[in-house]
Amino acid sequence: MGLRSLGVALASTVALIALPVVAPPSALAADANLSQGRTAASSSTENAGTPAAAAVDGDTGTRWSSAATDDQWVQVDLGATASISQVVLNWEAAYAADYKIQVSPDGGSWTDLRTVTGGDGGTDTLTVSGQGRYVRMQGIHRATPWGYSLWEFQVFGTPGTTQPGSCAAANSAQGKTASASSTENAGTPASAAVDGSDSTRWSSQAADPQWLRVDLGASQDICKIDLNWEAAYGKDFQLQASADGQSWTTLKTVAGAIGGRASYEVSGTGRYVRMLGTARGTAYGYSLWEVAVHTTSGGTSGPVQGGGDLGPNVIVVDPSTPNLQQKFDQVFTQQESAQFGSERYQFLLKPGTYNGINAQLGFYTSISGLGLNPDDTQINGDITVDAGWFNGNATQNFWRSAENLAITPSNGTDRWAVAQAAPFRRIHVKGGLNLAPNGYGWASGGYIADTKIDGTVGPYSQQQWYTRDSSVGGWTNGVWNMTFTGVQGAPATNFDTGPYTTLDTTPISREKPFLYLDGNDYKVFVPAKRTNARGVSWPANAGTSLPISQFYLVKPGATAATINTALAQGLNLLFTPGVYHLDQTINVTRSDTVVLGLGLATLVPDGGIDALHVADVDGVRLAGFLIDAGATRSDTLLQIGPAGAGADHSANPTTMQDVFIRIGGAGPGLATNSVVVNSDDVVIDHTWIWRADHGQGVGWETNRADYGLVVNGDDVLTTGLFVEHFNKYDVLWNGERGRTIFFQNEKAYDAPNAAAITHDGIVGYAAYKVADTVNVHEAWGLGSYCNYTSDPSIVQRHGFQVPVKTGIKLHSIQVISLGGKGQYAHVVNDTGAPTSGTDTIPSKITQFP
Repeated sequence: MGLRSLGVALASTVALIALPVVAPPSALAADANLSQGRTAASSSTENAGTPAAAAVDGDTGTRWSSAATDDQWVQVDLGATASISQVVLNWEAAYAADYKIQVSPDGGSWTDLRTVTGGDGGTDTLTVSGQGRYVRMQGIHRATPWGYSLWEFQVFGTPGTTQPGSCAAANSAQGKTASASSTENAGTPASAAVDGSDSTRWSSQAADPQWLRVDLGASQDICKIDLNWEAAYGKDFQLQASADGQSWTTLKTVAGAIGGRASYEVSGTGRYVRMLGTARGTAYGYSLWEVAVHTTSGGTSGPVQGGGDLGPNVIVVDPSTPNLQQKFDQVFTQQESAQFGSERYQFLLKPGTYNGINAQLGFYTSISGLGLNPDDTQINGDITVDAGWFNGNATQNFWRSAENLAITPSNGTDRWAVAQAAPFRRIHVKGGLNLAPNGYGWASGGYIADTKIDGTVGPYSQQQWYTRDSSVGGWTNGVWNMTFTGVQGAPATNFDTGPYTTLDTTPISREKPFLYLDGNDYKVFVPAKRTNARGVSWPANAGTSLPISQFYLVKPGATAATINTALAQGLNLLFTPGVYHLDQTINVTRSDTVVLGLGLATLVPDGGIDALHVADVDGVRLAGFLIDAGATRSDTLLQIGPAGAGADHSANPTTMQDVFIRIGGAGPGLATNSVVVNSDDVVIDHTWIWRADHGQGVGWETNRADYGLVVNGDDVLTTGLFVEHFNKYDVLWNGERGRTIFFQNEKAYDAPNAAAITHDGIVGYAAYKVADTVNVHEAWGLGSYCNYTSDPSIVQRHGFQVPVKTGIKLHSIQVISLGGKGQYAHVVNDTGAPTSGTDTIPSKITQFP
């Protein structure tokens, strides 16, 4: 990029016409970058890899590019009215010869801030003066045969002090019921225009007139409508509202539209909103990727506030708290067997020494110290998980956690007999740790990270376990799969004859964010990324502290609209314990956003929406919450990066830690995909993605979910991956250079017969499938178990399916038939001995190929 000399400017009251004015941004250093991570839109994109969002993501390695015509634009929504002082355009080789910088209060009516003629590419730094919420680069003439292409589009200025009016940023139409005058085919239904996805669309028959309408569910004051046209756009149309879906009032008449994305400020009231097309812009029908309807927020006087109290379900204590043991016991009595209950609790222990405490943890109960280091909070006593409620069987001790404190066990050894979704993080155990229930009944865990255990760890009856970046005084045994990375004192690999797989270091890790007290002030510590880590991260604690004022504290009763407004303002999210029903997708669009849950806070998407989308931006931290599928099928419960994402995030990856997914169990739940990772470089550190095999709303079709984890991004790493019981592939990996360290799986118990899971001439979907197109992939410590209770005669072809290429390597792989209910014919592809009989003996391969 090249900086060019200041050109001669001709001033007027409306606009400036000049050569590009290039002044170093330091001249306006006091002004903030208002555009980075904000919502961007454009008239067109060259392809899926060059979206508008790439021009405001802060990454000069990603870009927006348009179609190869002159009249193209890119715009950014600043989220609120701002005073704008400077615009910086970092052009790729396809630059504009002539263009305008424009501003708008509503995305519909535009005022020119500056007109540039004779541009020569590189970096244009333009001094401007104006106010507005939306800023646009409107191309006039291209300088090359290609379209317009910007590495970055930056807007600097001063944000406004209040929200602009009361028109909400949230989309009131998303996930609502839609209908249309016609559809082109079954693949372009009306619902596709309100599903929150820019990769699905409604399209009509090729005739005039045609309409698309959405039922908002109740009468609302409508203030803005956004249309995102596919190539087949409407040239002339009306935007209308109705109270009953019969009598319509026209809110806006549009003539001579040119397609792309457009926003229209309107004013009216109605339950139903309709786009009535009267003249098509092409020979095809009308085709919309998305329709968004914005409604008034009830005259809110200002932005969502950060900080505040932690809500009713967070129990903050100190060593002098009276009847402290009684508080622990009261919650445990309620939660001990409440496997699918709705209560959620978080104990927070202020720094100090707690004597004679036994904190027994039941379902949806978390305990954490509030010091910056684990040793700041000392428990002379125990934190206990046992299985008395289930007759000594610990295989269902899910959804609980302990974090950031020190334990001196009362009898020298603490008991943590858990199953999946029960992390033990950042703990100093001044003694031993027993991972089995009293009586050594069955157990199916488990996960430890960033933890120092002075004594010996005894797994005993634990089937599998993953331990990362920790230290142990010893490790006694294992049943099937004990995997270690970066663990001082870990046993050596012996998978050919035993259960151990050990790597000296963890290639990439970043510890989970956590809440702590700095004096009397709550803060969230966000640990830094580590490479080739070994041992605990503390007390060095590389990372960043964020004040609680930078977090919207989400409490029971909060709406998705408010949550999205808080995110749009630049706040992080701290979900306090509770169950949150969502009527719109939570959209994380800003780099380095933290979304942190306490007490297994639970998100439930209603009406078939997706629960959470993360943009293709750097460094988002998702941690400590549960997504529970709703009764209406969602397409994807959690999506990290949009389809086609391709930005390089290797320096600052997005992390997903202790984020759990559930489909069914608490009631009927449906989802096609559970987690889809489209962004590159994502690190998934401990997740349990579970299609329920027991509880309420469970059946082959009742809680159908085809895919557990789908990875489309490159250079994705998973550490501690638990995925179970999906109707098709539990894990489907399409991205290059993926890595998995520890994988635990059970195939769906309730497959009715072999025919129901036969595909491509193969009986059974692999637990872990690497696509045939992938050239490089590596994984360690993998296990898949079958327990086909509906049809024990099923013989699954293999547990793992991968292409046979020099870059594909699997280490320490096994399949197991649980009690002879179904069998595996092979381990990987057609390699490995079959399982047989009822003795639950693994069939193993030390390395493939």
